[in-house]
Amino acid sequence: MSAPLAGKSQHRSADLGVEQTADSEPVDPLKSGGAEAGGPRFRGVGFFDELGREAARRLAVLCVLYDRRLRNPAAPSLSMRDLELMMEATASELGSAMWYLKQRGLVASDDKSSLQITVDGMDFLESKKPSADEVMPFIKDAGDHKLEANPAPEARSVLSKLNRALARGAEKQAEVVR
Repeated sequence: MSAPLAGKSQHRSADLGVEQTADSEPVDPLKSGGAEAGGPRFRGVGFFDELGREAARRLAVLCVLYDRRLRNPAAPSLSMRDLELMMEATASELGSAMWYLKQRGLVASDDKSSLQITVDGMDFLESKKPSADEVMPFIKDAGDHKLEANPAPEARSVLSKLNRALARGAEKQAEVVR
């Protein structure tokens, strides 16, 4: 290793044609992205409205993954793309839900980054026993989530609706591959 050459400046600004000044102006937070310029802000009442929906969205994700495990134990995982096709959620909302579920150990990623419910996730879901009215608003094409007074057995089953949503997701994914 050689030492730097004597007399060489460590700053190359003169070589680049940039003039250095010692009296730089202080940074103005309003001009540099502070709170008044579109920086971080609290959403206010909207935050509190979304809080309950977050918990219900996480329950819906667990229901989808639990159903997948029951229906296809040899391949119990779903890709994030599969979930996006099935869920009524933005990528940000789904990402937030997945972060929480993974941190709690209720969902895990397999060796291909696909998602699957854990034993703790199954136990959690079984202890919560969510209703179709809680879950189905988060499943795409599940507008008939309101239960009738005397519904047919298929209409009562959250799993049958999830199965239909999974099938639609698989069909859409197959179309994309073609």
